[in-house]
Amino acid sequence: MRVDFNVPLADGQVTDDTRIRAALPTIEELRARGARPVLVSHLDRPEGRPDPRLSMAPVAERLRELGEARVTLAHEVVGPRVKALSEELGAGELLLLENVRFEPGEAENDPGLARALAALADAYVNDAFGASHRAHASTEGVAHLLPSAAGRLLEAELRTLGRLLERPARPLVAVIGGAKVADKIGVIERFLDIADTVIIGGAMCFPFLAVQGHSVGDSLCAPDDAQPARRALAHAQREGSASIELPLDLVLGDRLATDAECRELDGVEVPDGWMGLDIGPRTATRYAERIAGAGAVFWNGPMGAFELEPFARGTRAVAEAVARAKGVTVVGGGDSAAALRRFGLQQAVDHLSTGGGAALAFIQGEPLPGVQALDGAGVPS
Repeated sequence: MRVDFNVPLADGQVTDDTRIRAALPTIEELRARGARPVLVSHLDRPEGRPDPRLSMAPVAERLRELGEARVTLAHEVVGPRVKALSEELGAGELLLLENVRFEPGEAENDPGLARALAALADAYVNDAFGASHRAHASTEGVAHLLPSAAGRLLEAELRTLGRLLERPARPLVAVIGGAKVADKIGVIERFLDIADTVIIGGAMCFPFLAVQGHSVGDSLCAPDDAQPARRALAHAQREGSASIELPLDLVLGDRLATDAECRELDGVEVPDGWMGLDIGPRTATRYAERIAGAGAVFWNGPMGAFELEPFARGTRAVAEAVARAKGVTVVGGGDSAAALRRFGLQQAVDHLSTGGGAALAFIQGEPLPGVQALDGAGVPS
């Protein structure tokens, strides 16, 4: 069973077990049927070689605490000792393999590694939506070698996002934040085609403001973001396209730091020596009103440097608006999820996606190799 246990660690402890908890329904269903699940996951980016700091040991310990099953940690990914451990599993017991990205063949979708993984099991279940946009040995290669199926989490992700894109309640409001327009232009354009309003926040707003002729001071504004911003603004002028909403005011800082000198700017003309680090109060109120009136909301990306308290108010306002919204609320992306957790609102949305990159790829219509390789692949009805 491919899971996404790519969780944050600090001092050898799991600091957020959301992704582990998300996989438990599928694990427990398999155990109830008498299966002996062999779990495989990546953790961070060890670049194809063992790194003790990125061992799955803390994950195994947290998994033991969350469930009632006996959990054995294999200290390798594949090989004779791992094969023996898989054969020794009792009904309902769990075997967690070591970090699959310790193997260089994982990212290369090496057929030999896929065969070695397949040799550990009789069937394959993919419940790792967050890794399904990667054609890796544990997501795509092994699925061709065993009878395969989607897990409950993967089904829920595909079903929820599919409905949002194909049959959304109206009006559909997409809130897109973060740093770079170029990274999310495909998502922005998809929502310009299917949504009613696209709200832009975070550092991403500055290329839009710059191409409209506004000064952005020292704000993050990469030159390669100018053309995508122009393209999106032109797209928004087409008949039937969603409108784009940009900030009306900003919170500025003289540097990106907790003790930075801050000021509110009633407008968007950022002077030299200052950088925009959050949306302003008028913008936050306007965005919250749009969210409140939505039939469906998709949120991806913060409105500012929310990790620093002086610049967290805009993201908090959007998070609270999404949490209060009466329409269907879908949140995707690590930063948005982190913001919800910081403000204690993670339980107040209808769907919190476990896969930021995979969710964005799905929205853009890109193939998900880890889904396509499954028997009877396709968006569940």
